[in-house]
Amino acid sequence: MKNNIINFFATIFLAFILSFVLPWWSVMTAALITSLFIPLKKASVFFVPFLAILVFWAVYSFILSSSNDYTLAKRIAVLLPLGGNPYVLMLVTGIVGGLAAGITAVFGKQFAALAVK
Repeated sequence: MKNNIINFFATIFLAFILSFVLPWWSVMTAALITSLFIPLKKASVFFVPFLAILVFWAVYSFILSSSNDYTLAKRIAVLLPLGGNPYVLMLVTGIVGGLAAGITAVFGKQFAALAVK
């Protein structure tokens, strides 16, 4: 349980720092690094980074969109089959980032196990 919480916040912190210098895939780098150095067990290897990046991207997109009254988010939500709802777009954005981070964290766990052998 302790490692889950540490990994959650370390992933968010590292993704935030890396987002200043790397493009969108910085969340994958953050998940990879935290999965290498903070060991998790079973399904939490996927779900902890998934939830961390889902929260990070959803909150970050909400903050960015609220500063311009959701103008761009509304237009993109119309292009996608989301009914023009910018909040659903923020959720979908978080899920996509979370999937990328979760899959990368599983890869990092497997890589760490391979490196030990």
